Amino acid sequence: MKKYLLSIIIPSRNEIWLSKTIEDILEHKSPDTEIIVGLDGKHANPPIKDHKDVTILYVDEAIGQRAMTNQLAKLSRAKFIQKTDAHCSFSQGFDIEIFKMFEKVGDNVTMAPIMRNLWAFDWVCPEGHRRYQGPDGPCKVCGKETVKDVLWISKKSPQSTTFLMDVDPHFQYFGQYKKRPEYIKSIEENGYTESMILQGSCFIATREKYWELGLCDEDFGSWGSMGIEVACKTWLSGGRVLVNHNCWYAHLFRTQGGTFSFPYQQKESKVQDAKSFARDLFYNNKWDKQVRPLSWLIEKFKPIPSWHEESGKKILAKINKAGEDFMKKKNV
Repeated sequence: MKKYLLSIIIPSRNEIWLSKTIEDILEHKSPDTEIIVGLDGKHANPPIKDHKDVTILYVDEAIGQRAMTNQLAKLSRAKFIQKTDAHCSFSQGFDIEIFKMFEKVGDNVTMAPIMRNLWAFDWVCPEGHRRYQGPDGPCKVCGKETVKDVLWISKKSPQSTTFLMDVDPHFQYFGQYKKRPEYIKSIEENGYTESMILQGSCFIATREKYWELGLCDEDFGSWGSMGIEVACKTWLSGGRVLVNHNCWYAHLFRTQGGTFSFPYQQKESKVQDAKSFARDLFYNNKWDKQVRPLSWLIEKFKPIPSWHEESGKKILAKINKAGEDFMKKKNV
C-alpha cells in the first residue's frame, strides 16, 4: 500500500460539486497526496470516477459533518490531514507548498492556504442572458428557462488571509489586520501570516495534532463553529494558526438559500448550540488541553472589532478575569 504524506478528507452529503472538486484536486496535487471522501447517507451524483489516489467511504444513514470528518481521518495513515469542503478548487502544487511550509515552521501549527471565492457556474437562458451563480429559476430578463454553464473560476479578488471571531462568537473577516506592520513584514520575510481563527472550509494539521487536540469534536454538534474550534484549540494549546501565502484554495459560498444552500440541514438552533458550546468551553477556559487562556489570544490580536469596542467591554472584562484565574491555577 502506497504511503502518502497528505490525506485530503472531504465529508459530503448530496454535494453536486463533489466530483468536480475531486477532479480539481487530482489535477493540481502531487503524487504524495491522497483523497478520502465521505458520502454521508447519499451516493455521489454525478458519480466519482475510479482513481488509485481516491478512497470512498459510504454510510447508509447520515451521521453529520463532524462525525463523518472523524471517520475519514481514521482511514488516514499520512503525516498530514487536510479537511476540505466538497466545493473547492486549488492552486497548482498547493500540497507541495504546504509541505515546504511545515518543514519551515514545524508541526505545532494549523495551516490554511489563502482563501479565494469560487465562481462555479452561471445560469444561462436560450437568449444568452447570464445570471451569476445562485438559486435556480427562469431568466430574470426574458423569463425563459435557464441551464448551468460550469465555469469553475477562482476569483483573484478578494483574497482572504486573516479572520477573527467576535464576542458572539461568530466568524468575521479581519481586514484591519492586513494593514499592520507585523502582517506585512511576515509576508515579506516568511511567506505566511498569523490569523486569530480560520474559515472551516479548509485547514491542515498533522494527523498526530488532529487527534491530540480533538480538532473536530462531535460535542459541538454536526456543523458550526469549526473554524473557531480548530483555531482556538491550536492557539490555546501553545501552537500557531498560519495562512500560507504561497498557495490558495477557492471556496464556493452558498448563502442565498433555496437550491443554492447547504446540503446538510443547518437548523439555526443547532448553529446556536455550537456557538454556546464554544463560548462555554473557551470563554471559561474549560478545555483540558489549553496552556493559554482565551484572554491571551484576544490580547495578541488587539484591537479586535467588537472585542475592543464599547459593546464588548463587559464580556471582555469577564474573559480577562477568567484568564487571570486560569493563570493563577496554572502557576500553583
